[in-house]
Amino acid sequence: EVQLVESGGGLVQAGGSLRLACAASGFSFDRYAIGWFRQAPGKEREGVSCISVYDISTYYADSVNGRFTTSSNNAKNTVYLQMNSLKPEDTAVYYCAARYLGSECPSDGMNFWGKGTLVTVPS
Repeated sequence: EVQLVESGGGLVQAGGSLRLACAASGFSFDRYAIGWFRQAPGKEREGVSCISVYDISTYYADSVNGRFTTSSNNAKNTVYLQMNSLKPEDTAVYYCAARYLGSECPSDGMNFWGKGTLVTVPS
């Protein structure tokens, strides 16, 4: 069974840090691009980052570039999102998703999705 399970969300004060993890099972991790997406209440889902384990490329949304870093541990089939200098506007449910043989992570082109983990940064 294909699964993506996010963890690491929680409540953190502005300026703080969190590290999210996306653990994948049921598929060969090294042929996928793994994206992080987020959806805040009342807003559309937006792409946050993408790492292509396939061709070792990364992408970040302008809103998080320089603050967030995505990385992968192929041995553990896990992708991480290190989030630093968190802001109240980063509050959202964060999802990871996988795209087969992808170098990019289009929201409407991902093959598998996790159920999400909530990040709350109070103002």
